[in-house]
Amino acid sequence: METQATIRRHDLDWLRFFAILLLLFYHTGMWFSTWGWHVKNEETSLVFNYWMIWSHDWRMPLLLFISGAGTFMALGKRTKSQFVKERFKRLFVPLAFGMFVIVPPQIYFERIQEFSSFWEFYPTTFDFEPYPKGNFSWHHLWFIAYLLVFSILILPLLAYLRKPISQPFKAFIERIFTKPAGALLIPSGLILLSQVLLRPYFPDETHDFQDWAYFIFYFLFFAFGLIFYSNPRLWDSLGKNRKLFLTAAILILIPFYAAYLHFRGVWQLPLTTENVETFFDVTSIFLSWFTVLAIIAYGQFYLNRPHPILKHVNEGLYPFYILHQTVIIVIGYYICQWEWSIGLKYWTIALGTLGICLGIYFWMIRPMNWVRFLFGMKRAPSQFNEREKIKWKKAA
Repeated sequence: METQATIRRHDLDWLRFFAILLLLFYHTGMWFSTWGWHVKNEETSLVFNYWMIWSHDWRMPLLLFISGAGTFMALGKRTKSQFVKERFKRLFVPLAFGMFVIVPPQIYFERIQEFSSFWEFYPTTFDFEPYPKGNFSWHHLWFIAYLLVFSILILPLLAYLRKPISQPFKAFIERIFTKPAGALLIPSGLILLSQVLLRPYFPDETHDFQDWAYFIFYFLFFAFGLIFYSNPRLWDSLGKNRKLFLTAAILILIPFYAAYLHFRGVWQLPLTTENVETFFDVTSIFLSWFTVLAIIAYGQFYLNRPHPILKHVNEGLYPFYILHQTVIIVIGYYICQWEWSIGLKYWTIALGTLGICLGIYFWMIRPMNWVRFLFGMKRAPSQFNEREKIKWKKAA
């Protein structure tokens, strides 16, 4: 008999796909926005800022929320030790591999003027001096590092929620969160409280374990994803309240963009600069939670259906995530030297990255079990390996 922990959620698979695809276009946009990044095109455009400032506030929280629900499913019938072993193989191995193989080219192209070649640069990785002073970093793989730590930290709660003794707690959160106001305001209020307490001491968005404000911010999205998914009635209530969640996600855009346009000098709010910054930070937190809820709710209602391609897409998403930013930076470095318009450069980098990542996946990762292991994937079925061997022989 299937339970909430074993049922395959096609809506979460689709939303994970859309969220990671968004990362492709978001990180490509970082070449051309006016914000600082590892590498930049000589010409930038404010057009990118306006949609990226909005998507920035919910793209990673959405992935963390989905990952929290997925973690509840991942425990399945495993023991705690089996769960930790599975998380280690799926998260720590690709994180370590990525930090020594996938990430270094990003740092090299950022500092290419300092070295005669990549091979002169690469040994500096083993100085283990953290970026930005040194050349050792996880860059975009911070997400995997966070997931690994979150999975370990959440294990006691995860085990508790799988036991009958947790029924009173589940009933309590069900009473609170099945009400639209409770689902919207209580989690977002707790997230806001965490930031009020921590951001004065950790004001910089550094995406490392010294930035406890953002660590707790993302952990709460992860934890709420797990908590909401642990109760079928609570989870189902999200889809039923989707219109209210969407309304809240749209309405919060009014104060959010009012503050942002204040910074851009489009109009002035009757507040001091410091108060506008605080106002913007607060609305950003509510925007993050409201938008995640709305996307999850509509996905649950419209996307929870299988498709033949979904299994293959879902398998390749993780390697794609690991690869995409490095490919964006490597090919972007050369494309951004051409005398092209920003729009042409943007789409060439984005679609080129998509094609290259797919090529690497299908030709180098998917067919080989030892490479699959490095990218956190399960072993391929034996019949799949036989088909791939025949294909490679024909290609040769």
